[in-house]
Amino acid sequence: MIVCIAEKPSVARDIARILGANSSHDGYMEGNGYQVTWTFGHLCTLKEPGDYTQAWKPWALTQLPMVPQRFGIKLIPDRGIEKQFSIIEKLMQAADGIVNCGDAGQEGELIQRWVMQKAQATCPVKRLWISSMTDEAIREGFANLKDQTDYQPLYLAGLSRAIGDWLLGMNATRLYTLKYGQNRQVLSIGRVQTPTLALIVNRQKEIENFKPEPYWVLATVYRDTIFTATKGKFTSKEEGEKAFATIEGKPFTVTKVEKKEGKEQPPQLYDLTSLQVDCNRKFGYSAEMTLNLIQALYEKKYTTYPRVDTQYLSDDIYPKCPQTLNGLYQTKFAGVAPYAEFIKPIGGKALKKSKRVFDTSKVTDHHAIIPTGVVPQNLSDAEQKVFDLIARRFIGVFLPDCKFSTTTVLGEVNGNDEESVEFKVTGKEILDPGWRMVQGKDKQKADDDNDDKKQQETGELDAGIERTLPTFVKGESGDHKPTLTEKWTTPPPYYNEASLLRAMETAGKFVEDETLRAAMKENGIGRPSSRAGIIETLFKRHYIKRDRKRLIATPTGIELIDLIHEELLKSCELTGIWEKKLRDIEHQTYDAQQFIEELKAQVAEIVQEVMSDTSNRRVTVLSDADLKKVKSPKAEAAPKPKASRKKKKEETTAAATDEPKEGDICPLCGQGHIIKGKTAYGCSRWKEGCTYRVPFKQ
Repeated sequence: MIVCIAEKPSVARDIARILGANSSHDGYMEGNGYQVTWTFGHLCTLKEPGDYTQAWKPWALTQLPMVPQRFGIKLIPDRGIEKQFSIIEKLMQAADGIVNCGDAGQEGELIQRWVMQKAQATCPVKRLWISSMTDEAIREGFANLKDQTDYQPLYLAGLSRAIGDWLLGMNATRLYTLKYGQNRQVLSIGRVQTPTLALIVNRQKEIENFKPEPYWVLATVYRDTIFTATKGKFTSKEEGEKAFATIEGKPFTVTKVEKKEGKEQPPQLYDLTSLQVDCNRKFGYSAEMTLNLIQALYEKKYTTYPRVDTQYLSDDIYPKCPQTLNGLYQTKFAGVAPYAEFIKPIGGKALKKSKRVFDTSKVTDHHAIIPTGVVPQNLSDAEQKVFDLIARRFIGVFLPDCKFSTTTVLGEVNGNDEESVEFKVTGKEILDPGWRMVQGKDKQKADDDNDDKKQQETGELDAGIERTLPTFVKGESGDHKPTLTEKWTTPPPYYNEASLLRAMETAGKFVEDETLRAAMKENGIGRPSSRAGIIETLFKRHYIKRDRKRLIATPTGIELIDLIHEELLKSCELTGIWEKKLRDIEHQTYDAQQFIEELKAQVAEIVQEVMSDTSNRRVTVLSDADLKKVKSPKAEAAPKPKASRKKKKEETTAAATDEPKEGDICPLCGQGHIIKGKTAYGCSRWKEGCTYRVPFKQ
């Protein structure tokens, strides 16, 4: 009899159906020479300190560091788990062979290996390795079962991660709790959670300590078009007024009109982090909620394996893509086929094959998240939104590039003593939307990107937004209306879950370039599948709280980071290096035992440093009721600027009127500037209550 063990009952039922194991028993299915059983995720865990020696059961500084000579595992104490394990143990000990059908990843490998070890299974073991739960994928997987030994490096990496987290978490948590927690507050310290908390705390301090500084921007309106001085910002009002005076009353002359055509490639396919980022930005879903939704879509056979960190497909997926597109073509929601119009033009033709999409060398265990081609049925509203993102992203990579033209117009005003001031304006026109047409009405608006550093600093329009200019001719000249606008520097934005996930992915560095960001994933902190759980842990520990989309550190979280002087515990870069070593273990380029020995030495060093601390530092203890009373910090508002100088006295950018003009300072917050039009990049909702986004850019 062959025993197959899956990670969930629902997955086990699908496998049993394919194998013909249709007879139900308590805790397993049987038939056709197979017994299919299941776990409930983790059944086993590493032993707790008190399981190794009685001396480690009470929390005592004198017993630190705790380093077991040999790590062991135990069943998680739960009646349901104990019952299911006894069934698994009985099946495995009588089996002729075992098929590990756990999730095809590091955690899935570890879960089932521990169960087999605890059950003392001795028969040969094979591995089912699939990227989707479709019937075809399951059949293909069983026809090509792998040997368990092929996945030994994956298991060692997972085991090293678990032991590393135990060593640091158990020792550092007891150490800081006993030393600084007033015997009332458990101070949870983790290899990934503490550097993540440090990111939030450091950003919050940067915002709170930020001192707005004024600067002045010289611009002019010629033919109803705003031109901005190419010299950039003036750091003093006097300098700006001097430039203003040199051009006031002088004619504006167009000196250059340049038009260039360009192309924009479709965005890459989703990995888990990029999907969580988009779901947070577009729908406000937490990272954990998105993970649960995409996991459900995977188990319902509609999308491929979700816990991935690559945005590429292997070359062998290319021949299957027409079938997947056909499934999307037939997909209907509420009687409407949302993807048919985009797929029809490319149907029956050879699909585009880009190296940005198909690159086997960039795929290890699993490829990017894509639809399976199975037509979805009975999706919840949230599931449909996530599926829609994945479907449109997949269709987009086969559509043509977006073609656009960029028009740059330069002009100048010759001032006094023939000193000239140059001005510039840029417009963009979409010539052929190409892949952009698949984005539809759900295209992300720039005012939802308040965490995007580039827009925060420059106020530039989103690359996809059209701004068509009038026709200008070189040499034309005429009157213009110059303005000198006082503006204020702004602090960086608070982290939200989207921007925090990106920061974790790149070890705390802001990386806008897609290619460079992908290269830095090796040194990110945490794994894509674990980052959502880390963020939720910070909430549960009362280290952070939500303020709308913003993530705010509580006094406990701030004080915890403040009292940690050991960079090993809170440095994203150092944690990223540890993460890289774990990946290297998986790829057989680093030794697992060396990783553990290095961590043991680091833990011993941390214990010694904290024990020698003679200060009387303590951490504030917060109850649930206290947490609700914690006021969310407010970024210091920029000083309200004085009226800007304009050609006409009645025109002023500082006026707080019932109907502010374009460029006016927001009368509510004194920071954002009003901009005309439905799409706003300043305080777009000043009537409803200021929602400050980014500075207005003329």
